[in-house]
Amino acid sequence: MLKYRKITVTEMTKVQEIQAAIQSLSSDEFTYLRNWMIELDWEEWDRQIEKDSASGKLDFLVNEALAAKAQDEGTLSA
Repeated sequence: MLKYRKITVTEMTKVQEIQAAIQSLSSDEFTYLRNWMIELDWEEWDRQIEKDSASGKLDFLVNEALAAKAQDEGTLSA
């Protein structure tokens, strides 16, 4: 997951330059950039999920799902 931090004046100038460049894009260029950014964001999300899964951070979700399934199976057989 992306963590936000304070940025320096130099970095802010760079961000402002990028913002100005984005605002000058044609509609087609903007659409292409937006779609690229969305794909990039999804790729980062996938990498983070894989990292969290490998580290065991998501084990609680598996445990909750297994417990819910066991509870559901218990109520179906009663």
